[in-house]
Amino acid sequence: MHRVYWGLAVGLLLVSCREGGEQTELPEESASPEATESGTVETPRAVGARAVVEETDDFLFEYSYPKEAGDIPELAILLDSRLDRLRAALASQSAEARDDAQDNGFPYNKYSNEVIWEVVADTPQYLSLSARISNYTGGAHGNYGFDALVWDKVAARALEPESLFESVGELDAVVTERLCDMLNRERAKRRGEPVEEESDNPFEQCVSLDETTILLGSSNGRIFNRIGVKIGPYVAGPYAEGAYEFTLDMTPAMLEVVKEERRSAFAARN
Repeated sequence: MHRVYWGLAVGLLLVSCREGGEQTELPEESASPEATESGTVETPRAVGARAVVEETDDFLFEYSYPKEAGDIPELAILLDSRLDRLRAALASQSAEARDDAQDNGFPYNKYSNEVIWEVVADTPQYLSLSARISNYTGGAHGNYGFDALVWDKVAARALEPESLFESVGELDAVVTERLCDMLNRERAKRRGEPVEEESDNPFEQCVSLDETTILLGSSNGRIFNRIGVKIGPYVAGPYAEGAYEFTLDMTPAMLEVVKEERRSAFAARN
């Protein structure tokens, strides 16, 4: 599944959720980021939520997740381990970039990395989360993208949202026409002209689900009855157009491609 294939955020943020198929191995809990000259500001975790903001001469780092995630100890450990690895990578890479800038006599632009986790749906069995990931590594502008995970409360493990379906390809086959329609209408609105669907320009063509981030959503807090599709910059259009985000209600055809052992967690939305 496509996520954010740029910058330092990608490898570290995704590694713990991509190894070993559906199940995420929980790491040992690691220490909180060390204080720096500029200091680290962190909200109290009495209610489970966590928010860290750290700024130094080299970088700005921000990472947060909501109470619903922090109230699940195993999930908090997983998210904390990602926080620590991302912060360490940012510190290392920004220090190296600053040294390189000084050695070559050009100005250093402070690096930044921000990860904000939010609740998409909280059902009796699952907690569905999405993340917006932004970073800047000294270029003309930063970039951003998305990630997602589903926490199985019964099995106490993290899942990729798409892993609850038979395959991304099978899900794609039943939603592609609807998604393409929605995307082209929004493209035309933003561009002020219709899309040339027969064009060879990739920014005029449909986007497959494996180029997007899939979210599992619920309108009633009891069962998954819709999916979200987030498409990052440069996938469906140039950076200036921004991201595209759509919500698709679950249909009987979509339910058919949910794995049988997961199907009780889903329902079509009338």
